[in-house]
Amino acid sequence: MGAGELKLEIKQLIVSALELEDLQPENIVDTEPLFGEGLGLDSIDALELGVALKKKFGVTFSAENTDNKKHFASINALAAYIEAESGQ
Repeated sequence: MGAGELKLEIKQLIVSALELEDLQPENIVDTEPLFGEGLGLDSIDALELGVALKKKFGVTFSAENTDNKKHFASINALAAYIEAESGQ
């Protein structure tokens, strides 16, 4: 799977898992922050997204892991983490 395909799958997962019907996956910017100023997700969204990412890609996020904030920073960061963890 190419990086572009993976990023699109992540975007589609964000839209469907978080029920963001008003948002088109292709309108999510790869470098845009997912939380706060950017996409505007919150901590509840992070939990739901973490569960959805685990189901789809088999990657896990530990509550004790201080790198989670870095992994959830943007689409690019999530894609890099998924590629590193799953060997995709």
